[in-house]
Amino acid sequence: MMDSDPDECIFETDDHGHERGMVSASPHRPMEVQNNNNRANQQAEEESSNDEAMDENLSATVHISGIEVSIAHDINSEPYNNQQQQMRQQQSHSSNMYMSDLPGANFRDHSFHHMLHHKSSSSQSSTAAARHSSNEVSMIDAASSIASSTHRSIGEQQGSRNDDDDDSSLLSEKYVEDRDNSITQFQNWSENEQVDFVQNLLHLMCHYQHGQVNNVLKPMLQRDFVSVLPQRGLTHVAETILSFLDAKSLCSAESVCHEWYRVIQEGHIWRRLIERNVRTDSLWKGLSERRGWGQYLFKRGSQKDSYYHQLYPRIVADIEKIEDNWRRGNFHLDKIQCRSDNSKGVYCLQYDDEKIVSGLRDNTIKLWDRKTLENTKVLTGHTGSVLCLQYDNNVIITGSSDSTVRVWDVKTGEAINTLVHHCEAVLHLRFDNGLMVTCSKDRSIAVWDMISAREINMRRVLVGHRAAVNVVDFDDKYIVSASGDRTIKVWVTSSCEFVRTLNGHKRGIACLQYRDSLVVSGSSDNTIRLWDIESGACLRILEGHEELVRCIRFDNKRIVSGAYDGKIKVWDLQAALDQRSPPHNLCIQTLMKHTGRVFRLQFDEFQIVSSSHDDSILIWDFLNVSDMNENRLPTIEE
Repeated sequence: MMDSDPDECIFETDDHGHERGMVSASPHRPMEVQNNNNRANQQAEEESSNDEAMDENLSATVHISGIEVSIAHDINSEPYNNQQQQMRQQQSHSSNMYMSDLPGANFRDHSFHHMLHHKSSSSQSSTAAARHSSNEVSMIDAASSIASSTHRSIGEQQGSRNDDDDDSSLLSEKYVEDRDNSITQFQNWSENEQVDFVQNLLHLMCHYQHGQVNNVLKPMLQRDFVSVLPQRGLTHVAETILSFLDAKSLCSAESVCHEWYRVIQEGHIWRRLIERNVRTDSLWKGLSERRGWGQYLFKRGSQKDSYYHQLYPRIVADIEKIEDNWRRGNFHLDKIQCRSDNSKGVYCLQYDDEKIVSGLRDNTIKLWDRKTLENTKVLTGHTGSVLCLQYDNNVIITGSSDSTVRVWDVKTGEAINTLVHHCEAVLHLRFDNGLMVTCSKDRSIAVWDMISAREINMRRVLVGHRAAVNVVDFDDKYIVSASGDRTIKVWVTSSCEFVRTLNGHKRGIACLQYRDSLVVSGSSDNTIRLWDIESGACLRILEGHEELVRCIRFDNKRIVSGAYDGKIKVWDLQAALDQRSPPHNLCIQTLMKHTGRVFRLQFDEFQIVSSSHDDSILIWDFLNVSDMNENRLPTIEE
């Protein structure tokens, strides 16, 4: 067992209101408890703390030293909850439109047909553009059967005419004469008069006769618009309609007739289908960059459409292989050993395709090249461990146990600004779109307006937690904070007003992520909880880690968590949100390569990047696994 680190130790309160280190009780490891050097002084400090700030029945905002302070009080949150409930009820009446598939036809590529028929991941037709074009696709459905049956209909009409010739001997001469006279008179009437006459005739007919008339009218009303539109100079209209089809329907459309096949090939419909997926799906976009075929997209005439037709099933197979690697735990592992001089441990990190930025226990920020994994830059200035960081295209912002927040130029590494507000360690921070939120061991949350890197002003201080605030997250609607006091609190981003408290964890909360209406939190009680932020309801509890869950991230498919037991677990998010899913099916994979506590991780569709108390950064690559070399791109046609 590694020695307890006072810099990284997350604090929680016990049942008597006393602070203590958040270390999990584990049957496999002894309990670690941070000793308080002066319990009496601590109790006196707690008793002398601002009682008004902790009184949940007081006003929502007070002014302390000229700074507005928002206080969490659950009583006033009820009207807000009622208003949100009414909004959700109104939103529940919205409906979606979905594309319908073309009728089944023989694929030109039978192996592709087999793969698409049995693998649901190949169908990506539920994009926004496709939803707004359901009428056009319905026309495709009809036209497909129309075009494929055109010759049969013509044959049937010719056969019926022959039958009519055979039956003409049954018609009296007087009828034939009267009929010809009536047709001549019918042709002399206006269109409205002709329609009125036919309607009167139909009313006089029986049901059987209506069926006979329908057999004559049906082929007359059919139109093969994909073939007709190009003849009228409207090829682009036919191409646009066909471009909304998914892969399975597009294969069926190619098999209708030669004219449909020609329109699809000359219109580069397969290329447009791939481009649509790249625009709307981050997995497709990432693959286009990593596999190299993205260079042939979004430019007309770069390749024949047959190239893209061959490319599409290869992309689908690539995606399925990546998903299978996640499920089976197949990965290529790269390791960065930080080799800190004094104290060891990597507390925080962030990465992109070019670099990894890490914050270390030795007070430094180190930058690493993604290709060579070599250290390219070291930023110094903090006098305590770097506990949290975030960067964008312009700046790196870090928080430290020295109680400061520092701003650095991302390109030069120059220190631009230092923010001094918190009186204890800055445990977490987030910034986006001109707003930054920081939280501290001093139990407060600070909201900052970022005018520029050099001009960052305090907007509001949020108080209400009764222990260290370990993590914050926010979007345009809510700020969400989690604390060692075992609670999650929700605040309105624009006004900083308190909304509600989420209760459920049995011990302090160490990590959290919030997106859309979902909050996922990890705790010292060794569990992960999923919450609905609007109702405050706990949707699911995930159990499996043996010690404190220190870091957690999720996307649309997965939750990835890291804990003090040294393990990284991958969970099925959609299954976790389905109450019918049994608990034992929720954990997809457990990854064990770190030799110390897992402090921080991030992930995308292709990889996990994690850091640990063992002074290492691990890159778990689920794309470039050895057997993936079997998936080569189709030969480029000159």
